[in-house]
Amino acid sequence: MQTRKPIPEISDEEEARIQRGIAQDPDNPEWTEEDFRNARPFAEVFPEFAKSIRDGDAVVVGDPKLNKVVALDRRVVEKFQSQGDDWQERINEVLRKAVGL
Repeated sequence: MQTRKPIPEISDEEEARIQRGIAQDPDNPEWTEEDFRNARPFAEVFPEFAKSIRDGDAVVVGDPKLNKVVALDRRVVEKFQSQGDDWQERINEVLRKAVGL
């Protein structure tokens, strides 16, 4: 049986960053107790779509991303990260250009 790792404590600074993010996104406000009480499982709300996902029949729209592990030079990653939160998207764009896409 696999045991779960304990959830680490977050710092006050991290909590403040999270709360700023919540405040900056009016389309996705923090859930209230009522929201949690009214929540229903995805498969209950969208049974046909949930079945298509389980069966592997889901239709992918757009350009899906692959979740692969890639080892990059630490300095390259740090440079991109220092230029903004969209660093992964910018690395992807540089790679797309490099391979002619």
